[in-house]
Amino acid sequence: MTTLDNSRPKPKILVTGRIPESGLDILRSVGEVWAWPGDDPIPADVRDEQLAEADAAVTLLTDRVDDGFLDAAPHLKVVANVAVGFNNVDVDACRSRGVEVTNTPGVLTDATADLAMALTLMSTRRLGEAERVIRSRQPWKWGVFMMLGTGLQGRRLGIVGMGAIGVALAERAKAFGMSIVYHNRSAVDGEIEDRLGASLVSLDELLATSDVVSLNCPYSDATHHLIDEAALRSMQSSAFLVNTARGPIVDEAALVEALASGRLAGAGLDVFEHEPEVHPGLLDLENVVLIPHLGSATIETRGAMADLAARNVVEVLADRPPLTPVP
Repeated sequence: MTTLDNSRPKPKILVTGRIPESGLDILRSVGEVWAWPGDDPIPADVRDEQLAEADAAVTLLTDRVDDGFLDAAPHLKVVANVAVGFNNVDVDACRSRGVEVTNTPGVLTDATADLAMALTLMSTRRLGEAERVIRSRQPWKWGVFMMLGTGLQGRRLGIVGMGAIGVALAERAKAFGMSIVYHNRSAVDGEIEDRLGASLVSLDELLATSDVVSLNCPYSDATHHLIDEAALRSMQSSAFLVNTARGPIVDEAALVEALASGRLAGAGLDVFEHEPEVHPGLLDLENVVLIPHLGSATIETRGAMADLAARNVVEVLADRPPLTPVP
């Protein structure tokens, strides 16, 4: 592990929530670490007290890094967000103050793609609904037409956002016999397209022709409510929507109406528009699978995310470029 010059005072590092111990060990090797010990949000007054002397902050996706956060941190050099998404960070405000912003891409690709595939299977095969039958403790009896779902073989998967996670999901879907189309700002490498048999199409075509639509794009002003009432109406009534990206990409009220009316067959959601609140209409529906933001929730992945965030802090505090700066 690279350490800082011992002749210099140890930098102070704020960690706004619980992260795996391996990440804390990396931070302790180069600085004085203060970490909020709970999973509940750090109180603003406690956070600001620690920020007053902080040279670095390791933040979680539940933290809002804005002018108020930065005003409390006059010595801050880096915000290391333990997430691939960074819509919780005002990147422009950070840059205007000379504060580096980093995220944790790459290390959560497989875990998130696995979950997107799992939600696809759970939704199309009605597995959440089926488990509730058992847990209800009510009598049930097998029948030929009991809780029929739909298979994936020969179906089309439309991926909105063909980054690393989108490509990893396409690899999994291809193994299940699905064909792949995708919508992206630009075409992916031709070798990847050939290997996956994937085609770049317009968003309108993707929505209109896909049996499963998976959202894997970043959240921004441009993608806010990308899936709105009009988009949902353009999808086939037999189609399914899967979202493991960010909740506000979907107009949740419009999704509830589409699912309740039968204009959409089902959905699998790992993220929510007003997280951790969930639209009450979703809770009343059987044809939606609801998961509490578990896309990267494996022991291995969360450890790798914490370690990468910590290594970014180490690099910036040593006056070197971060490993994974935000674009």
